[in-house]
Amino acid sequence: MFGDQAGSVELLWGGRERPSRGPKPALSLERIIRTAMDLADTGGLGAVSMQRVAGELDFTKMSLYRYVPGKTELVALMVDTAMGEPPAAAGGDWRTALREWAGQLAAAFRRHPWLLEATVGPRVMGPNELDWAERALGALSDTGLNGGEQLDAVVVVTGHVRAITQISASLGLSSAQAKEPEQVMAAALNELLIGRSDRFPALTAALASAEETDSRDQSLEFGLERILDGLEAHIARRAKAPAPARRRGRRPPTA
Repeated sequence: MFGDQAGSVELLWGGRERPSRGPKPALSLERIIRTAMDLADTGGLGAVSMQRVAGELDFTKMSLYRYVPGKTELVALMVDTAMGEPPAAAGGDWRTALREWAGQLAAAFRRHPWLLEATVGPRVMGPNELDWAERALGALSDTGLNGGEQLDAVVVVTGHVRAITQISASLGLSSAQAKEPEQVMAAALNELLIGRSDRFPALTAALASAEETDSRDQSLEFGLERILDGLEAHIARRAKAPAPARRRGRRPPTA
């Protein structure tokens, strides 16, 4: 089923290293993964290559192939390691739990911005990443949403988190104020709007109001709360809706 990604499946799901007798080897899969993650944290995913990782470890490139077949498999292991285990289930209702989950996901993307690039397209997901999905779906399991709606809700929340952290990461590449992406963007827009407020009155007014009320840098929380508001309204409508009528089976013809 997984074709040329079978190696990633084996490494992620089949056990990474088999214990062996004798002295502990100087090189290990864990060291390889951590070294590759350090390179990605510093220079992005493009900075990771088998040759570069081997050089950082002071080993030959061929030595790495004893542990991992290539970069595709290495990136899959990096993603699962970087994601780590999901946060413990938050107490309270589904909304509290999903809000906490989204916040922790955003934190993971901020710690390792290359995750945004590494978690798109056809790929094999590891057990930690699926544990994150399991935790989010578990928060919605008693809401009355069906399975498809639960999955869609998690996709929508994840998409929002990804979009905002992507903006933060892109602004952070050239800004010392990466933790305040909207402030960086507002400063750039204000500079562009000098002498052009007549052409962009709504944008000028919105930026001025945000400055006066200190209501910037809330995109993640604001968007998440509106998504949760929508889910709450949908769950409430579902609870009030009459149960669908059970279909009656067709009676067999009589002779």
